[in-house]
Amino acid sequence: MPSYRASPGFFEVPHAAVYALMTVTVLASGFCFIQAGGPAAPAELLYRYGGMYATAIARHEYWRLIAYGFLHVNFIHLTMNMLCLVLWGGHLERRVGPAYFLIIYLCAMVFGAVIGNGIHSTPYLTVGASGATSGILGALLCLWILGKLDVRFDFFAINIGLNIAFALGNSRIDWGVHLGGFAAGLIACAVLDLVEKANAWVLRCKFPEAVKVNLTLLGCVVALWTWSGQGQAFVAGTTGWGLIVVVVACCAVVKTIDLALSIKKGLAIVVAVLAGANAAAVMLSGWALASFCSARWPTGSVPLDNLLVTFCPNPVLISGLAAIGAAALTLWLCSKEISRGMEDVGFVGASLRAERSRRHGL
Repeated sequence: MPSYRASPGFFEVPHAAVYALMTVTVLASGFCFIQAGGPAAPAELLYRYGGMYATAIARHEYWRLIAYGFLHVNFIHLTMNMLCLVLWGGHLERRVGPAYFLIIYLCAMVFGAVIGNGIHSTPYLTVGASGATSGILGALLCLWILGKLDVRFDFFAINIGLNIAFALGNSRIDWGVHLGGFAAGLIACAVLDLVEKANAWVLRCKFPEAVKVNLTLLGCVVALWTWSGQGQAFVAGTTGWGLIVVVVACCAVVKTIDLALSIKKGLAIVVAVLAGANAAAVMLSGWALASFCSARWPTGSVPLDNLLVTFCPNPVLISGLAAIGAAALTLWLCSKEISRGMEDVGFVGASLRAERSRRHGL
């Protein structure tokens, strides 16, 4: 993890992961507003594009556990959640890095929805990043309790107080998602701290942040596949051993990368392999998305026809181009790591091993 600590100021300038999440959220919510023709989206539209509802888990629509967090009811709802993301996200990302920040954010989003679903006893529809942003605040509180965050107590008193006050002033607030996300963020941060301490005994090298972010995104793709119909069939068809195989395979990949980073020019090799893995993941995801779109939104059913007609009938072409773009983007974003790896004469692995031995926990 980065060696610096969060500054004691009330506000911290956001970093890359915060900006990325804001961009995706604004685009997704804005798309719904454009479809609705105004600054608010009706319930029917939000349900269609991923709103979380009472029987979503029972129907195995697990994609909604993530999709709902990028949709918002109206412009005010979107603005308030993005303000919370900016105010709190900068502190957390600066302290734990973008990879762990994304893990905490997504855990809070997913488990916030799960806990909220368990609390609801009547039909409902919920959208918004409130659970995920509450998870950020929970993670910051965890770091503060562990003595690993340099902010004063009034930071939490003011932010939690304002959050509760705003929630009390809005009768449509989903308390289950808020509280569930807060608890999930706190627990996820504590677990990651334990994982980092355990990694000192399991892994030789401290992974560069670019590699950690890439592995996190690939892990999300694997998780979505595991939740998909084919993934569930694989797990169920092997009487539960399928899930163990997936977990063991992921651990083996991490250990292989750890060993590769310890050799000369290993960093450049790892980045090249990850670029190829990203291309494969994008291509396979494109084919799966094309099938999903064709099944869910047949031509003529929604105003997405032009996009669907362009993409769904040509999944090989579009997915192939997207895969090439993903590989090129990976190589461009990791250009510093590639340069460092190509110039390595044996010092990169030693420095990564030394960094691992210096730090324990978050």
